[in-house]
Amino acid sequence: MQSYLLIATATFITAGLTFFSGFGLGTLLLPVFALFFPMTVAVALTAVVHLANNFFKLALVGRHAGLRVVLAFGVTAVMAAFLGAWMLLWLADLPPLAVYRLFGRTFTIAPVKAAVALLMVLFALWEILPRLEKIAFSPRWLPLGGVLSGFFGGLSGHQGALRSAFLVRCGLSKEAFIGTGTVIACLVDLSRLAVYVRHFAVSDLTGNAPLLLTAVTAAFLGSWLGRRLLTRVTLRAVQVLVAAMLFALALGLGAGLL
Repeated sequence: MQSYLLIATATFITAGLTFFSGFGLGTLLLPVFALFFPMTVAVALTAVVHLANNFFKLALVGRHAGLRVVLAFGVTAVMAAFLGAWMLLWLADLPPLAVYRLFGRTFTIAPVKAAVALLMVLFALWEILPRLEKIAFSPRWLPLGGVLSGFFGGLSGHQGALRSAFLVRCGLSKEAFIGTGTVIACLVDLSRLAVYVRHFAVSDLTGNAPLLLTAVTAAFLGSWLGRRLLTRVTLRAVQVLVAAMLFALALGLGAGLL
C-alpha cells in the first residue's frame, strides 16, 4: 500500500507541474520505483508510465508538433535509444563492483546501479544549476541532440532535459515545443521498451499491472490538471525537490544501500 501511495502521489504531482517543461516525470519516478524494485525493472516500469502519459499528452497537443524538428531529432534519438537500452541490459549482467558489510548487513555495489546513480547526479545538477538549466543549442545540432537524448533515455530514462535544451532554440511556439517534445518522447519510449520487454520476465510488468494502472491514472490526472490550471506555475521549487531526491537516491544506489 505504501508503494501505491508514494508512486501515485509522485506521478500526479510531477505530471502536472512538468507538463510544460517537457521533462521531469521520468526523472522523479525512476528513483521512486527504485525504492521497491531492482533497477532494471524500475527503469522498465517507469518507461511504461512515461509512455502512457506521453500518449495522453499526444492526444492533447500532438497536432502542434513540428514535423521537420521531429525528423531531424527523432530519427537519431530512436536509434540511440536502442543502444542505450542494450547498454542497460549489458550493465545488469556484469559482476558486482564491490561487496562490503555495514552494521551486520552485506551490501553490493552493482555496475547498473552505479551507472544510473552517476546519471542521477548529473541530471540533478542539470535541474538545479542555473547555468546548466539555461543551456540551449543551435538547431544545426539537432541530430546530435537526438543521439544524446535517445541514448540516455534508453539507458536510464533521463531524456527530457537534454531534449528540451536542443528544442528550445528551434523557434517553436509553446504549443509546438510541447507537441514536438511529446512525439519524440513517445518514439524513444517505444524504442527502449521494445528492447526491455525482450529481456525482462513478462511477470515484471503483468505482475505489477495494478501498480502500473494506478501510476498511469495518476499521470493522466496530473497532465490534465497541468493542461487546465498550471500554465503559469514556476517549476523552480519542483526542480530543487527533484534534484535533492536524485542526490539522495544516487547516494543510496551508488553505495549499494538500495
